[in-house]
Amino acid sequence: MAQDELLSTAHQLLDEIDRWVLGKRRQARLLLTAWLAGGHVLLDDVPGVAKTRLARTVARLTDLSFARVQGTPDLLPQDITGGPIYNMKTGELVFRPGPVFHHIVLVDEINRTTPRTQAALLECMEERQVTADGVTHPLPDPFLVIATQNPVEMEGTFPLPEAELDRFLISLSLGYPDAADERRLIDNFSRPEDWSQAKPVLDADGLRRLQEAAQTVSLNDAALDYLVALCRQTREHPLVALGASPRTTVRFAQAARAWAFLEGRTFVTPDDIKLLAPHILGHRLQPSSAAAVSRVSGQLLVDQVLQSVPVPVEQTP
Repeated sequence: MAQDELLSTAHQLLDEIDRWVLGKRRQARLLLTAWLAGGHVLLDDVPGVAKTRLARTVARLTDLSFARVQGTPDLLPQDITGGPIYNMKTGELVFRPGPVFHHIVLVDEINRTTPRTQAALLECMEERQVTADGVTHPLPDPFLVIATQNPVEMEGTFPLPEAELDRFLISLSLGYPDAADERRLIDNFSRPEDWSQAKPVLDADGLRRLQEAAQTVSLNDAALDYLVALCRQTREHPLVALGASPRTTVRFAQAARAWAFLEGRTFVTPDDIKLLAPHILGHRLQPSSAAAVSRVSGQLLVDQVLQSVPVPVEQTP
């Protein structure tokens, strides 16, 4: 499939998402950017703004398997990854796959699960496999985890550890709709929803081709130097206790290529880096104790880092 056809397919998917999730095209593009870069997505927003709907719509519009896991304090690691069960016919323990053995996995309210259960996702998200009783079970390809959490309601929740946050390539909020979209929402929900009209526009092979095409996008010296400078500055900022890891730098470059591809370009610009920085760095930066006392958030730290590193003059290959 030619590059233009691949790009057309990606935009067709975005058009369909925009049809079923009103007014969230930019957020859908960020989600697709993470997926094309082989990463995962954290939807961090208040209840009722279509976080779960966006995840389910993406699954509905792709001919891929989908599973939803509801985060609760009593959820066990085996409830996500699966585990051994006793086969009465053979008298042996056999591995029963859990919901993580799907192409798209939605973990709703991930911060309501205990640290032990959250840790069960670490191997899944990075190595794309589950190890049980010394046996490794590969996960489907492509594989995408979309997790949601409510940043306001803290009672009964467990903050995600740094290692978990680093597994999410992009974090984003959907926000409230504008007045026009909210009026359209009321009109749409006054009629029964016909999901049968949502036809898949992408399958596993098509997604893999999109991922391959996205990573052929050029990252010139100006954009690369700017990306590295931003990540290194997060480690030197006086109010940052834990900055961006080298893995973040590599993933950031992959995401920048995917974003530029969706923009229809064959090269990354420094502006792409600047636009993506809050979504890639914001949830990773851990404020120092002094910053935490002053309630300085990771996003505010990213803003300060962006202000301290000048944007280079844009150059094209």
